[in-house]
Formats: sequence, structure tokens, C-alpha cells
Amino acid sequence: MSKGYLAFVLHAHLPWVRHPEYDAFLEERWFFEAVTETYIPLLKFFRQLVEERVNFKLTLSISPSLLAMLEDELLQERYRDHLQKLIRLAEREQDRLAHDGHLKWLAGIYRDLFRQALDIYTEFDGRLCTPFRKLHERGVLELITTSATHGVLPLLAAQPKTVEAQVVTGLDYFESVFGFRPQGMWLPECGWAPGLDTLLRREGIRFFFVESHGVDHASVRPLHGVYTPIYTPAGVAAFGRDRASTKEVWSAEEGFPGDPDYREFYRDIGHDADFHYIQSAMGGDVRSDTGLKYFRITGPTPHKEPYNPDVGRDKAALHAAVFLDKRVSQVEYLHSVMGVPPIVTAPFDAELFGHWWFEGPQWLDFVIRKASFDYDDVELTTLSGYLDRHPVHQVAQPATSTWGHAGYFETWLNSSNDWIYDHLIECGRRMQGLAERHGRGRVAPLHERVLNQCVRELLLAQSSDWPFIISNGTSAEYATRRVKDHVSRFHTLADALDNDRVDQEALSVLEYLDNLFPDVDYRLYRGDAEAGSTIDDKMEAERQGTFSLGRES
Repeated sequence: MSKGYLAFVLHAHLPWVRHPEYDAFLEERWFFEAVTETYIPLLKFFRQLVEERVNFKLTLSISPSLLAMLEDELLQERYRDHLQKLIRLAEREQDRLAHDGHLKWLAGIYRDLFRQALDIYTEFDGRLCTPFRKLHERGVLELITTSATHGVLPLLAAQPKTVEAQVVTGLDYFESVFGFRPQGMWLPECGWAPGLDTLLRREGIRFFFVESHGVDHASVRPLHGVYTPIYTPAGVAAFGRDRASTKEVWSAEEGFPGDPDYREFYRDIGHDADFHYIQSAMGGDVRSDTGLKYFRITGPTPHKEPYNPDVGRDKAALHAAVFLDKRVSQVEYLHSVMGVPPIVTAPFDAELFGHWWFEGPQWLDFVIRKASFDYDDVELTTLSGYLDRHPVHQVAQPATSTWGHAGYFETWLNSSNDWIYDHLIECGRRMQGLAERHGRGRVAPLHERVLNQCVRELLLAQSSDWPFIISNGTSAEYATRRVKDHVSRFHTLADALDNDRVDQEALSVLEYLDNLFPDVDYRLYRGDAEAGSTIDDKMEAERQGTFSLGRES
């Protein structure tokens, strides 16, 4: 009989990056790398666990923008081509490194990994949603999602229709692909503000996640901290992140991924080799990672020793045992003082496992196996599973929070990126006006297409990835251009509609360029849509200290 639970939550998300106007585009490799190094390796381990009848449960959040890329036929075709180029490059590397037995062996390992990825991708005809759905149907993997393009919802809450469009569009698209409505939602960047729960409850969401201080500073002091959920006034369960269990996994300085025996992420032949030699695998004239990395972390200096996957695998097994020993001790103590079974919630960006931390999927596989066979005190669970077993919890209002730097919104709203929000607010205001003026009564099919494409462009401009990238200074020029492009496309379409000068050819081009969410509905922006102003009202009531637990929810 277990004394408590451990809930892994992996959040798989990438911004929508698709550029059919180019034969190859550098930023599309973000998607290709994540599929090869994270999504397929995780899928491979999960399927093997099922085949070997290993008992496990885990939650996987797949963002609608990522799901749209996984479903896109152009990106599927380009990804196959990308893998074939990597296979050929790895084969050439075996010839080039014939004089060095160890490095030649590593090149062969990468060749085999790329071939396995292609085999799995081909098995499902490029639709990775199919095997993930099967794992969900078996009850070992609970699939949930986030808002449409991962906009930070509290930063958009001044316009409730905008928040509703993000949430409802994301849920609708997820359901159109997987065939069911998810029970949980990963709020983008774990960004929470009072009032969001009303919309989540209306859309059938049972639970979401917040940073630990969002629970610690709730309106009522939580009896058990982050180790049991709290129900919001609208009746949605908020699970708090356990920082102790996550820090030792995601921190490159203090956690497992920084171990000197693990593979060094930043030493890739895409940057080390002669450019003419690797150019055929680059897809353009700019260097980028190939995934062929021959060195281990070694230490903080530039000197790096060759990587040994067998040693890395053994270290992952050791770290899995260390992690579980700590969780057992943690759960035993919590159970002794709480009197109810605690849950340790450990949320992560999925891309940590495999992409940033090459041994991450192996580590997770070891943790799952050890938890299943070697430990009785801790049981792996999903969040809905925990609520089914333990439905009664304290009611409190979580505090405004994110899991970003300093715990609030600094990363997504600062002097480097605050200009974005003037554009988003203006586009949101104009979208509501367009829906009112042109979206009532008998709407011409052409006008409906324009209105829906306006929504797509606005959603894409709202992605949290753009201010994040600008704030971090990585690919800032691309992120800036993306915001400006979507805002410009929005206003071009809006002007055409207002002036009754819609260019069908130009519209078709934008529909092809930004073709995600085929069933998006501009009516979400009309004044008679159901969400009304409940989010804004509740946030204002909270600021004025008038919020009541008995208020309509």
C-alpha cells in the first residue's frame, strides 16, 4: 500500500514555425530536433514499457501549436527529408572517423538512432498523435493540453474575449485531433491570475498547475502546502509544483543534467566540422545542430573528453535511484505529518528529456521501472487519477504567479518586449469590432474566411515564445519579425474587410502560410459569446478585496 504519489507532468510545446515560402528554413529545425531527440525517444520508451507490462502512469501535455505542426503534411515531408540527410551524414561520419574507433562507434550509434526515428515515423505515416492517443486509451498516459498558441493568459486578461479564444480554440483543436476533451490544462508558463478558473470550469477542465508560491500565498493558508491540490472558488483543482523534486532534474548547475559523464549539448559537428562538409545536412547557408555530438560535459572548461553512452546510461540509472530514494523519504515524512496521502507534482518541459538532456528519457525510464518494481511507498499517478481517489480538498484562491524568473511576469513583460502588448491590445480591440460589424446575420463565406484568418494571425502574435525569445536574446530578430508579421497581416486583412476590398488571392496566400486551426471560429469575439466579462470582473473584484467564495462560478 503506497503512502503517497508521484506525478510526472511533461509539457511538450513549440511555437508554430512553418515557412512554405522557403525551400528550407533554419527555425523549422527546432521542430525537427524536438521530434528526433524528445518526442520519438519518449514514445519509444513508453511503448516498450507497455510491451513489458511495466505499471506506470504519467501526464503529457501537448500544445495545440505543436500538435498542428505534428499534423502538418508539409512539415511531415520536410522532417522525413531531414532525417534522411542526417542518416547520410552519420554514414559519412563513419567513413571520416575510420581512424578513431570510439568516434566511429558513436557515429554508428547516431546513425542507428536516426534510422529508428525514421522507422517509427514511417510506421505511423508521420502522425505521432496516433501512438500517443493509444497510450492514453490504455490508461498509462494522460493527454492534456494548453491554450492555442501558448499566450500568457494573465497578460491578456484585460480582454476576456482574447483569453476565451486562446483557451477554447486550443481545446477544440486538441479534441478534433484526439477525439476527446482533456480533463487538465497546462496554463502557458504556469501563468495564473484569479478569475481564469471560471472559464476553465465552463470548458470542463478539472485541474491545472501553478508555481509553488501560487499555492503558498493563496487566499487561505493551505494546510498541506503543495502536497495536496486546492480547489479554486470555481471548483477547479490547482496542483502546485514541488520545487525539490524538479530542481535536481532541470538545473544544469545543481541537478543531474550537469554531471560530467553526460553528453555535452553544445559540442555538435554542425558547429565544429568544415562547413562545406556538413552543408548538405544544414538545409541552408547557416550552421545549426545536427544531433551528432561526440563529447561529454567533462567540466566547466572548454576541454571536453569523448562521450561514452554506456557510462551515461549507468549514470542515469544511478541518478534515478537517488531521485526515487529522496522521493520515498519525502513521501514517508509527509504521510506521517499530514494524515492523508500526499502527491508530489513534478512538472517539466518535455524537451528537457532527450533534447537538452540526452540521457533524460533513459533516466525517466529507469525511474518508472524502479518505482514499479523496487518501491512500494510511492505510486506513480496522473492528476485526474489522484482526484478520483481523493476528491475532497481545501478551497482557496491561488495567488497570481508564473514559473518564470522571479516567479511572476518579468520574462514576458519587460523593457525589451513590452512594445508587443500595445499591438496585441489594439488587435484584440479591433478583432472584437470586426466580429461585431461583419460577423452577424448572414455572413458571406469570403468575409467569414477573412474573420477567421484574422483570429489565426492574432493568436499567432500572442504566443509567449516571442517575448520569451526576445527577453533571452536568442533568435530575437526572428521573434520580433514574427510578431510584426502577424500584426501586419491582421491589419491588412482587417483593412480589406472594413473597406470591402478583399483580395481573394492574397487571402489564400495567408491561409496557406498560417494554416493552423482549420475550424477556428471568429464568433468567440462577438459580444454575445458565453464567456462575457467574468475573468475581468473576478480580477477586479480580487484587486478591490470584494471577491466572495459564494459568487456565481
